[in-house]
Amino acid sequence: MRTLSYNVEKDKASGELSELVERLDIDVACLQEVDAARLSERMGPLVLADRTHRNRLGLAIYVHPERYETHETHAFSLKRSLHDIIAAPAAERLVASRVTERSTGREFIVASFHAAPLTALNSLRRKQIASAHRLLEQLGPGLPHLMVGDYNYPVFQEALGRLLGTTGYDVALSDTRTYTRYKVIRGHFDFATSTKLSIDDVTTLPQGKSDHMAIVVTSSFPRDGEERVITAAKPQPRRRSGNESVPPADR
Repeated sequence: MRTLSYNVEKDKASGELSELVERLDIDVACLQEVDAARLSERMGPLVLADRTHRNRLGLAIYVHPERYETHETHAFSLKRSLHDIIAAPAAERLVASRVTERSTGREFIVASFHAAPLTALNSLRRKQIASAHRLLEQLGPGLPHLMVGDYNYPVFQEALGRLLGTTGYDVALSDTRTYTRYKVIRGHFDFATSTKLSIDDVTTLPQGKSDHMAIVVTSSFPRDGEERVITAAKPQPRRRSGNESVPPADR
């Protein structure tokens, strides 16, 4: 399965989506910061599975109807940051769908996630990620889960990977950074967390009109009796140069 994740920066890059989906033969598209009220029912060959309804910066999931059948979808609220309370950009920071792969009959959960911005602490984002994983488990108990999106977690990802590993989840990063427009705030903001799935590859696409770069996550079901395999990049200890600062919220 090829899953596109793209923070389109307040809908600026929405015009790129149909071309990306068709050119890259995308199965599922998970979007962040879209204008949900203006979303069309189709995006190239994909159809809209669900979207948030109460956000200024919305989330959405599109799926390929000939390859996947959507059974149940939900949008969820997560613990709010001070930025959410004051500016109210996102009442719902998770949208998830339970789908079946038509060719195999196997069910799984796919989700689009947008964590609190860098004005919040990493500890809050960890709580949001953990809460999101619990909600996915409730939506599809025991099913494989793939959650992609803007995690706003550019540093200390190795510690995040260790923490999530204790709960059965893996963190997979792309081959290059996904946010490099500014010299100070840059890194792997957009990535995937998963359980009971093999992540074969995570690729960063060239910069478009958004301040984020889109990623494509290639995943597969492990064969019967096999353990899941993560061949994409994993979080590594990060060294900072002397002139590069860490955002205060992430210390």
